[in-house]
Amino acid sequence: MGKSRFHWLCFPFLKLSSNFWRCPLSKRSLIIASVCVVYLFFVVSQVGYSQQHRGRRIDKGKNRHARGLYHFETNGALPDSADLQTGASFVFPTRSNVVYITLKSKRLKPAHIRGTIRPKLRRKVRRNKTDNPSFTQNKLGTLERDTGQIKHSFLPRTSWKETGDVDYKSLDIAQKSHEDAETDSQISSIRIYSQMAPPWFSAQDVKTMRFLADAKVLRMREVSRGDNPSLLIFEGETNVPPVNQKHTKKINVCGGQCGVIHSPVDNTEVFAFHLDRVLGLNRTLPAVSRKFSFLHDGLSCPVVSWDASLYPEGLAAGWATVRMTWGEYQSSLKQRCWHKNIIPKPDSGCSTIHHYEWSKLALFDFLLQIHNRLDGGCCGFRPRLEDECVELGLHAGCGDQNHMQLENIIHRGHNNRHLVFANNKGFFDRNEDNLDFRLLEGIKEFPEQAVSVMRSRKLREKLLQSLFLDQTYWESQGGRQGIDKLIDVIEKRARVLLTYINAHGIKVITMNM
Repeated sequence: MGKSRFHWLCFPFLKLSSNFWRCPLSKRSLIIASVCVVYLFFVVSQVGYSQQHRGRRIDKGKNRHARGLYHFETNGALPDSADLQTGASFVFPTRSNVVYITLKSKRLKPAHIRGTIRPKLRRKVRRNKTDNPSFTQNKLGTLERDTGQIKHSFLPRTSWKETGDVDYKSLDIAQKSHEDAETDSQISSIRIYSQMAPPWFSAQDVKTMRFLADAKVLRMREVSRGDNPSLLIFEGETNVPPVNQKHTKKINVCGGQCGVIHSPVDNTEVFAFHLDRVLGLNRTLPAVSRKFSFLHDGLSCPVVSWDASLYPEGLAAGWATVRMTWGEYQSSLKQRCWHKNIIPKPDSGCSTIHHYEWSKLALFDFLLQIHNRLDGGCCGFRPRLEDECVELGLHAGCGDQNHMQLENIIHRGHNNRHLVFANNKGFFDRNEDNLDFRLLEGIKEFPEQAVSVMRSRKLREKLLQSLFLDQTYWESQGGRQGIDKLIDVIEKRARVLLTYINAHGIKVITMNM
């Protein structure tokens, strides 16, 4: 039965094969070629299908692996987030087997520290450049043309050219300033991250610095001071009550709190303020750096706190200064005027300034090489041809030094015993072999607190900590690298001064007064 069924199944094939070999050769070749073509087509189709199926399996495996990274259930503990960011391989225990997972390192983004990221600079108002640093009447006119349409309903009764006063509420820039103030209300260029500022700053210093750096500008005006250069003063929005002017004549310049804007080239004012506070002298006015988009092409400008008590007789009379010659100054040092609160004799030639003040001034001016107070004729060093003392012919009078006048010896109207260090134009590019030692002539004592800071080798550390507070000044000097170069100069001069103290037997005493 089985054999008959096998023969029955194989009989058609045998019949076809016998007929195939009986066909002509040409017909057999055609049949063989057709079979080969059909076979080749079958093989190609099977290979393509297998490749496509294999790709689908790989994709499914990847998806399953990705899902396993986020939905992986284990009985053990997962690695913490710090380890996941290192890119190491981990072994996760499972119920049936062990799975090895390798995680790629995650790119870390820089940390965002609140209050240190400054917003993008606003579009600057283009204006014509000028070499004059003061805000002249022509600049006021340019500002009026460049800032756009003026709201006539808020125009002042008198023109700006008559008063030298810019009322920001009458310009479109006022609305822009108000919007910027709201945006930057939580951002200050004075960086104080700890609970307290450095100990050499008073609470009033910090408040004044924040005002000068961040206050919204309400108006700006240029005021003349007789024969002296005019001042560019801005009034800021603040909750501080108007300044008490009982010790001065009424000066209609600042109704609240104001700042004096200097030229960008006078950036030593800011460094001088921090050096004064670090050394414990406390004789300079607070100063910060600030950018105004409508002034000096947006460059950072020193802004010094306005103090009306420096003008007891009004702006036209200028600062409250002490008039004395170099010879009179040297004589007063020998007299030790007002030392131990002893009233000097009328014919002693003493001024109203206390004896200790000259020691503080000499130390401060030597470190910054400020010669416009005690050495206006540049007699103690080799000046350059472009220096002001040479251009004005003051250097030619060094042959008769005793009759040369001291300049910028300033005090407050209600306190004529203490000096105020204003107009601090220092020089960092003067070599050690060309320092002005004439500034130290006649000085026999120096303040202990300032000398101790220089001897402790912490002057750099304190200056870095102090200058870091003013972000605008820090960045304008090239960051840490630029600030280090400035401190290098001060440290070298401090070492020279300490050597001078030891060589000349100068006393270091406490000067609390």
